[in-house]
Amino acid sequence: MQTFHHRGREIAEKSKLKIEKAPEPQLASVEGELDASGKRFAVVVSRFNSFITERLLASACDGLLRAGADKKDIDVVRVPGSFEIPSAARTLAETKRYGAIICLGCLLRGDTAHYDVIVNEVARGIGQSAQETGVPHAFGVLTCDTLEQAIDRAGLKMGNKGFEAALAAVEMASLKSAIRSQPSAGSAKQTPRSARNNNQPEFPRPSANKSRSSAKRSR
Repeated sequence: MQTFHHRGREIAEKSKLKIEKAPEPQLASVEGELDASGKRFAVVVSRFNSFITERLLASACDGLLRAGADKKDIDVVRVPGSFEIPSAARTLAETKRYGAIICLGCLLRGDTAHYDVIVNEVARGIGQSAQETGVPHAFGVLTCDTLEQAIDRAGLKMGNKGFEAALAAVEMASLKSAIRSQPSAGSAKQTPRSARNNNQPEFPRPSANKSRSSAKRSR
């Protein structure tokens, strides 16, 4: 009985606890919006494992359209495999015609080290292309151990990574525009020195003759 009362007391004390909301940040933040209207997007999709990548592509295009993009502003580029995605994505990004690039592919682990080599190169190439071109890249390449894992991430239990990549691309394209529209610290006009010294009293400068005479006396 004592144990029961003791546990009941603990439950009563826990029920009195109030869950407080997380404090809001005091500093203003810059965020992107899920608004794709007026922006162009390119989707690079691998043909290898097409039964997975085609589902990713369909969901990515659906996400762009739901965010307000126009069909004519979505360009789809197909490459043989995931290894060729970074090269195509960089070529598209260097044209400066797209707000973001969406990269879609599917890699399944096999019995050799080929999977690890390709995964590392694809991730490095996509990240390097985004950093060096300044165009946001959304990573929608599945890297799974089994086919079941890939299917789950192409529209079943784990959602659709193509849709998530499209939303990430829209937000990053919007964020880039928002950052560019922010006033820079150096854009503020500096006050000229003449204006700064207006309130300070001006003292007469010594004439050239006086300075010469004082120099002779010092000698």
